[in-house]
Amino acid sequence: MSDLRIRPAGHPDIDAVLQFWRKAAEGTSISDDRNGVERLVTRDPEALILAELDGELVGTVIAGFDGWRCHLYRLAVHPDRRRRGIGGALLTAAEERFVRLGGRRGDAMVLTANEDAHHAWRAAGYAPEERWRRWVKPLPA
Repeated sequence: MSDLRIRPAGHPDIDAVLQFWRKAAEGTSISDDRNGVERLVTRDPEALILAELDGELVGTVIAGFDGWRCHLYRLAVHPDRRRRGIGGALLTAAEERFVRLGGRRGDAMVLTANEDAHHAWRAAGYAPEERWRRWVKPLPA
């Protein structure tokens, strides 16, 4: 897929990313709004990684690094473009970023019921960690 372009998102991309996630991502997050994505891009301009094919947004991943852990979120590929290496290219870019930053292990947030995603993550070398469970608490706005 030689025409695939991988790049960090900027502020002008935010609305397109939000629209893309409504089509391509499973589920929604409390941070899936303009303010949430704007904070991410402002705080860490390289964390939101985009894949474009012929100028069209076809994939995303958030590669967040807090100085301690490498977290992957919102790996999404356009439904019509799946199984063509786009997700793998995004994960490669995310993992290269983590290595540059000194990260040692990536972890991914993957919905339990999203079997298609499970296959994609396994194909990329990730495995579920059954000993841990995610605990969440929404914070006041």
